[in-house]
Amino acid sequence: MKYLAICALVLACVLLAGCTGTTRAPAATPAPTAAPVPMATATSTPQPVFNLGDSYVDRPNGYTFNTEKDVTTEEFRVDTPSWGIYFKVRPLNENLQSCWFVMNVTNEDLGRTETFGYGGQQSFELEQTIPMYNDGPYKITMTGNCVKVWMKAAKRLP
Repeated sequence: MKYLAICALVLACVLLAGCTGTTRAPAATPAPTAAPVPMATATSTPQPVFNLGDSYVDRPNGYTFNTEKDVTTEEFRVDTPSWGIYFKVRPLNENLQSCWFVMNVTNEDLGRTETFGYGGQQSFELEQTIPMYNDGPYKITMTGNCVKVWMKAAKRLP
């Protein structure tokens, strides 16, 4: 009788714990036939927080990139290692997959280029703040497609 009660108790524990289900090997996923297309998402990436002061570049009317062949270059000299870049993007097309912006920031003394932007291979954040840490001559080359961009390069305020 005790043996029957112990078996019933063990069986009840197993059922309550959910250990009676049959485990099935995960189904094999078929290999994708096309490369996945990145989708714009509403998630935010934390942006560095700082204020900008005296400007090196600040074009109030912004830059418009209607086709991917549009290229704009800005050259300036930075006189402090504590500066930053802020840009804001406005897509000009309802199809966000065709809207993108790329900004190559080159320190001419170091020969080092950093790339930032919106859409395509870049972030989908419409506003971005980028801290920069070296002085010297800089060249910013911007390209894009179906976007209007406002960009400011300036000294960071303490």
